[in-house]
Amino acid sequence: MLKELKQGFMMMVVLTVLTGLVYPAVITGIAQVVFPDQANGSLIVSNGHVVGSQLIGQSFTKPEYFHPRPSAAGSGYDPTASAGTNLGPTSAKLINGTTKLDDKKSEVVDFDGIRDRIVHYCVDNDIPYDSSRPLDAFKDAQGNLDDVKLVKAFNDDKAPFVFTPKVPIPADAVTASESGLDPHISPGNAQAQAARVAKTRGVSVEQVQGVIAQHTEGRALGFLGEPRVNVLELNLALDRQFPRK
Repeated sequence: MLKELKQGFMMMVVLTVLTGLVYPAVITGIAQVVFPDQANGSLIVSNGHVVGSQLIGQSFTKPEYFHPRPSAAGSGYDPTASAGTNLGPTSAKLINGTTKLDDKKSEVVDFDGIRDRIVHYCVDNDIPYDSSRPLDAFKDAQGNLDDVKLVKAFNDDKAPFVFTPKVPIPADAVTASESGLDPHISPGNAQAQAARVAKTRGVSVEQVQGVIAQHTEGRALGFLGEPRVNVLELNLALDRQFPRK
């Protein structure tokens, strides 16, 4: 019996060393030599500081920056809570959004919805639209769009608010990715934001479009996926070439 236990124990030790120490060490060493950038998280360094990863999106809201696609991961781009909305294309919540009462019993937006995002995208980027009611009716005392009013208007069964862009809106501008961490936007989305970014930075639209073209990645292997633009890398390039005046 002791002989069998000794053999089992030795086998456990050998396998533990091989699979728990040797194998990970060899694979880590190979990765650091062959794929050092990917092995360390595809980190992006600016002015000597790590500012993010090529693989994980970040929130940009200032007008001088290109804005990423929406995120449903935690409070936004949270890698510990990677997820999509899991809402289907016919979901009223996905389309119109929902509101709720917070801890102070004040009504706040629970989920903004695609239509609400379209309104903001059009207003932010000066995209022409038709509206069944003036947008001034949905602004707060500071002149900002009130999302609670917009969401409630979209959900009004008797007289729903109708807002229609006069040009197509890129799908990735108003929908979240499945992971909620997508660091890219489509070239069409970037082009739609170019005029706003150029105006804020005091440069021509053509100059900004040139930066977009430089940072547009093609399909993987020439046929997989779609062309895309990494938002963080694009915004860093803008800061280098056209600092806000």
